[in-house]
Amino acid sequence: MKIRTSHSPTRSAAAFTLIEIVITLTIIAILASGSIYLLKGQIDSAKDTRVDSDLQAIGLALQSYESRALRMPTTEQGLMALVEKPTLEPIPENYRAFMEELPKDPWGQPYKYRFPAQKSKKTYDIWTVGPDGQDGTDDDLGNWKKSAVAK
Repeated sequence: MKIRTSHSPTRSAAAFTLIEIVITLTIIAILASGSIYLLKGQIDSAKDTRVDSDLQAIGLALQSYESRALRMPTTEQGLMALVEKPTLEPIPENYRAFMEELPKDPWGQPYKYRFPAQKSKKTYDIWTVGPDGQDGTDDDLGNWKKSAVAK
């Protein structure tokens, strides 16, 4: 009867070498960075989609305001007229709040409003200044069609 000891030469080592671990971690890091790069485009697309839905919600609230007050809020009254009764003329007689609070754009900025419209085919303009935070630049998103040059 043969008894094996822990120092037996027939025992094989079942461990990873340092080189194997480094190569595996390098491959995982490359795959992870590639995935993050691909997801960045999806995040930008999601922000654009959120802006579109916010603009639609604000547009619906403005239409409701107009049907009740018989006019759109002025530029000076702004979008706050959808949340609280305006204090600037013309003050609607049959006021009702149409939003609990105004949404902020995906970059944390308030949406802008102008009546009458200068860019939109609607009677009003609603827009966000976009990721750069500067008004009047190519990354502004609004309720108008973007020009082919800007994209």
